[in-house]
Amino acid sequence: MKRGKKYLEAAKLIDRSKKYAIDEAVDLVKKTSFVKFDATVEAAFRLNLDPRKAEQNLRGAIVLPHGTGKVSRVVVIAQGEKAKEAEAAGADHVGAAELIQKIAGGWFDFDVMVATPDMMGQLGKLGRILGPKGLMPNPKTGTVTMDVEKAVHEIKNGKIEYRVDKVGNIHAPVGRVSFTDVQLKENVKTLYDQLARIKPATVKGTYMKSITVSSSMGPGVHVDAESFRNA
Repeated sequence: MKRGKKYLEAAKLIDRSKKYAIDEAVDLVKKTSFVKFDATVEAAFRLNLDPRKAEQNLRGAIVLPHGTGKVSRVVVIAQGEKAKEAEAAGADHVGAAELIQKIAGGWFDFDVMVATPDMMGQLGKLGRILGPKGLMPNPKTGTVTMDVEKAVHEIKNGKIEYRVDKVGNIHAPVGRVSFTDVQLKENVKTLYDQLARIKPATVKGTYMKSITVSSSMGPGVHVDAESFRNA
């Protein structure tokens, strides 16, 4: 892949053969961000997983201590008291059959969907539309729940979803370049701790093969996993 001049200049600041302590890595990510907007910082974990095995097909959600720098637009599919609860919690859009029909017609002005279990039967017909967009509610990520108030609050306060891809990688946003070094470090460590905690018992050998942090369009910085244990 041909890289631009700004990328190449930024890449010179990084020793590709070295694994940096998380403190250094975060500092380098901020220094090598060359775009004019407040770039997203992402963490990528290359894991020794076979997603074809059910127990190794990791998926879930976690609330980052400092959020992601983005406030998600939340739609809640619920009725009755649960709809009122969602509205009070700050959901951007709340509804039942009529809202499902609106989405079926091509409306997608939201980032995350939460639904109560009793509405999943009606939502099922939208699986082919919502699934490919990553918007289908799922119990594993806490988006199919009766506790809609908690779900909305968590999403609004920095909850992210993670899911292993077909080759065993997990990528997730962990903040913005404008965050302090401490905020970024704590967000990355929170994700690291979560992935370490849910390591499948069937994994043999090294679980986390590599960890990389980068900013939007910026070069990746390899992180030394040992630095998390001392953080």
